[in-house]
Amino acid sequence: MRLKSLRFVIRDRDGKYPESFDAVFEDEGIETVKTAPQSPRMNAHCERGIGTLRREVLDHLLLWSERHALRVLSAYAGHYNGHRPHQAREQLPPLADHHAAPLTDLKTPRRLFQTRVLGGLINEYRYAA
Repeated sequence: MRLKSLRFVIRDRDGKYPESFDAVFEDEGIETVKTAPQSPRMNAHCERGIGTLRREVLDHLLLWSERHALRVLSAYAGHYNGHRPHQAREQLPPLADHHAAPLTDLKTPRRLFQTRVLGGLINEYRYAA
């Protein structure tokens, strides 16, 4: 395990963590940060994001190295923030500021472009301009 790059560990105040748990990290120079008392939903947003990442990407790939993991996470972050619709933002991606113009002429065929993300694990579709 690469403990040299870790600066702190965030954990809740559950009794399943004995003092020896914190001592292991303290010996390595890593600070243990505890969440606020009686706040069971404090990590809900983070856990939801991590769950999405696992379901959509990590459960389908075998990561070979740290470099590979960083490439995969970078590609997914680009998709997640630039293309993937988010219900809380009225189906807009986080980096989009408006919806694309709706199609008004449905009789004229339009060319559809497919962009493969992560080797086809995720596909993005856009109409040609």
